[in-house]
Formats: sequence, structure tokens, C-alpha cells
Amino acid sequence: MKILLSHKIFSVALSFLVMFSTLSLTIEKHFCGDVLIDVAIFTETEKCAMEAFEIEQEKITKISCCKDEIDVLDGINLIATTSFEDLDEIQKQLLLSYFNSYVNLLESLPNLVVPHKDYSQPLLIKDIQVLDEVYLI
Repeated sequence: MKILLSHKIFSVALSFLVMFSTLSLTIEKHFCGDVLIDVAIFTETEKCAMEAFEIEQEKITKISCCKDEIDVLDGINLIATTSFEDLDEIQKQLLLSYFNSYVNLLESLPNLVVPHKDYSQPLLIKDIQVLDEVYLI
């Protein structure tokens, strides 16, 4: 019972590990000066109220007080597929022997020989147990 439960927990943990290791995220941050205004993961950040006034100020001073930072967390994108021809000779032999050992495990069992398969039962004319008054108790 404990082994089955631990097996299920381990399987779920590994599936989450694979899912999160290949997941890529983009985190957007909007700063107004040195103050963090908004953080967004799947959507765009909301701009602060200073953004409208800043356009006019930027024309004059050419310096913006608001800034956006984008952090990209890349997942594992290295999913390499190779064909059988790309393998070394040792790897081919190992793979073939591994495959062959498991194919031989799944061979069907020989048909079981039943010696009395075509034997027909004798016809009962009288019930011998009742005639002899032998009953099973």
C-alpha cells in the first residue's frame, strides 16, 4: 500500500519537474522612478499616471522617469532527436540487445495439451449413489 502511494507521488513529482523545466516565462516590471508600480507575468504591465505627463517632459528633457524591465526565464529547449544511424556501433548493439531481451520476455506460452479433450462421458442410466444409498454429508 505504501509502495503504491509513494510510486504515485514520485510519478506526479517527476511530471511536474518535466513540465516546469520546459516552461518559459516573461516577467514584466514597470518602475516609476525607483518605485515598482506593477509586475505582470502573462499580461502587459499597467502604466502609471505619470506616463501621460512624461511624454511632454520627455520632449523637453529627453529623460524618462518611467522604465520597463523585462525578465525572460527560458526553459530547457534542447529536445534533441537522433536517428538509429547516428548512434555508435556499441550503442546500437546495446539498444538491440536490450530490445531483444524484452521481446523474448513477451513470447506466448505453448498451448497446453489436454489429454482428455475428446473424451465423452458415459451415459448414466441409473443414479448409482441413490441405488447404493451413499450420500455425501
